[in-house]
Amino acid sequence: MRRRTAVLLLLSIFLMAVPRAGQLWAQGEKKQAPPPQPEPNLKVGDTFPDFTLLGPDTKKVSLHDFKGKKNVALAFVVFAFTGG
Repeated sequence: MRRRTAVLLLLSIFLMAVPRAGQLWAQGEKKQAPPPQPEPNLKVGDTFPDFTLLGPDTKKVSLHDFKGKKNVALAFVVFAFTGG
C-alpha cells in the first residue's frame, strides 16, 4: 500500500511538472520583437484608403467598387468556419 501511494504521488507530481517545464522552455527561447505599427492617419469621417480583397467566390473586390453607394461595413470574423 505504501509503495502504491508513493508511485501515485510521484506520478502526479511528474504530470503536473511536465506542462510547467514546457512553459519555462518556451520562455527561454528568444522572442522576436513585433514589427513597428504605423501611426493611423485616419480620423472619424476621413475617406478610407482603397484596398482589394478576394471575395467568397474568389473574385477580387475593391473598396472603390462601392463608391457612390450606401455605407460600407467591414466585419472581421476571426474564427468563422473553423473549429476554434
